Amino acid sequence: MKKGKFLLSSLLLAMLLVGCGESKSAKEEKKPEVKQEQVVVKEYKDEPIKLVHKIIKKGEPGKDEVTLTFAATSDMHGRIYPYEYAIDAEDKDAGFAKTNTVVKSLREQNPNLVLIDIGDTVQDNSAELFNHLDTHPMVEAMNDMNYDVWVLGNHEFNFEKDFIKRNIKNFKGSVVNANIKNEEDNSNFVLPYQLFDIEGVKVAVIGIIPPHVPMWEASAPEHFKGLKFEDPAPAVERTIKDLEGQYDVLVGAVHLGRKDEYGATGAFDLAEKFPQFSLILAGHEHAKYVTEVNDTLVLEPGAYGWGVATGDIKVKKEDGKWIVKDVIAKNVETKDVEADKDILNKFKDVHDKSIENANIVIGDVTETFIPKVDYITGEEKVTTMPTSQIEDTAIVQLINDVQKHYAKADISTAAIFTPESNLKAGQFKKKDVAFIYKYTNTLMGVNITGENLLKFMEWSANYYNTVKPGDVTISFNEKVRGYNYDMFDGINYDINLTKEPGHRIENVTIDGKPLDPNKVYKLAVNNYRFGTLQNLGLIKPEDKYYDSYEALQDNGRVRDLIIDYVQNTLNGKLTPKTDNNWKIVGLDTEIPGREAILEMIKKGEITIPKSASGRTLNVKSINVNDIKK
Repeated sequence: MKKGKFLLSSLLLAMLLVGCGESKSAKEEKKPEVKQEQVVVKEYKDEPIKLVHKIIKKGEPGKDEVTLTFAATSDMHGRIYPYEYAIDAEDKDAGFAKTNTVVKSLREQNPNLVLIDIGDTVQDNSAELFNHLDTHPMVEAMNDMNYDVWVLGNHEFNFEKDFIKRNIKNFKGSVVNANIKNEEDNSNFVLPYQLFDIEGVKVAVIGIIPPHVPMWEASAPEHFKGLKFEDPAPAVERTIKDLEGQYDVLVGAVHLGRKDEYGATGAFDLAEKFPQFSLILAGHEHAKYVTEVNDTLVLEPGAYGWGVATGDIKVKKEDGKWIVKDVIAKNVETKDVEADKDILNKFKDVHDKSIENANIVIGDVTETFIPKVDYITGEEKVTTMPTSQIEDTAIVQLINDVQKHYAKADISTAAIFTPESNLKAGQFKKKDVAFIYKYTNTLMGVNITGENLLKFMEWSANYYNTVKPGDVTISFNEKVRGYNYDMFDGINYDINLTKEPGHRIENVTIDGKPLDPNKVYKLAVNNYRFGTLQNLGLIKPEDKYYDSYEALQDNGRVRDLIIDYVQNTLNGKLTPKTDNNWKIVGLDTEIPGREAILEMIKKGEITIPKSASGRTLNVKSINVNDIKK
């Protein structure tokens, strides 16, 4: 039986801030761009990736007791410098330069450390500016930092398949995902596992990706052409069987949330089903936790470089066999550590080009779009409820206007990816586009029946919790991510929160007429939602009538369409407008004492709960009856 105990290294405590811990046994010529150097890259097309199962050796055998040290980053999303280019500001707990300082300290204590990145590495934060290079700077940075393993995340497939293939080939460590198969012969796309010999101890690391890439990339099947993605459980089961007799210690490196958002196997499920794992390093959820699940420690280091997940597995040789005696796991935060100067110096050109690109002027904003970003406090930082998800705002109106324009659609639907999204009076720059539209999505136009459109609207309205008597505030469903809440334009409707999910959309009209369930409407959605609608059975691939990527290639991304629309339709002048085509109903605003409670929330005397991961704000309504108690 493995014994657990909480242990903090005195050295790390002196040098680093230690986090949560636990132990246990548009068209190119129409807009200015930063010039990119022309780089000739090798094209791999359908050339298979050559898989080499090679044992990585670290240290020499001889001891009867060994400590195996693992460190992992996850969801770095294009961050090398501690900087957020969408807002053109420093981000003190982000970037490889910060995580590498932690890793260097850990290597001083144990030079045989195994370093892993758990995916969603090359997308976001202006990283696409460098997709033309043979080796992406994020991959080059991992090479410089001597990463042993790279686990592909779902966002690695946001781009052309050749892009990810050449970066896989140029990564100096091992790319490991057990549940990606080549359709043609059922062979592995990359290595399913990596074996290590650490001071005589045999260690196997199994990598996993979410199986939903075909749904999320449904609008661009060429991104995953020839590949299939399995549920993690059977893939892990098969891989463990293949590894029989080859390892003493088994570690998981899984780009999975604790529980899967679509019902597939999550990280906690793997810990429950496969007790062979001594440690599971996770990602994807952008969460910060260390949790013991059925005698296995599972941890995730947040996102962007907030922390480095670390695990020490202590083993002892007994009767010729290595026995796990203890596992210690913690997340080491990066906020207060100094950025690694080697990384800063090496990638200064990447940083400078990203800042230059972010500050290209697109037009002018005549007045601030959302005067009150936080619905209760009115502050720019959302701590209670984001106004953008409580009422119609000029930001969502702009995005939907752009999408309707280019897709020539009757109706458009858009989500807010960042609660603080806003545009302030002044110059409108490329960084502002990235701030209001975080992802590199493309635009799709689909034909959808009125009946299925209403089902889609009900699906989206599941984002809200049902209002109960005495509720002072509206709250959000903790199980639904904010990016899965769409707001519709071109159609008028109410969301009645006294009704249960599936029965909330009321008073629906289009051009003053009731929604016709049998009529086919033209709907504009992003490529991610295009996959969702197919998964929900509300559209078929042949219902697509427009694809901005097919029409405009990289200039067809929604961000570029916003730029083109502002420059060529709005003549560079952005003025906020909102048609208030939807509203929430059902909340009693006449409850005695309501204003006093709102004032207490505003002052911080009452805190509105957020999800355990911190990714969803406002997950429980403040109720007057609870306050009285």
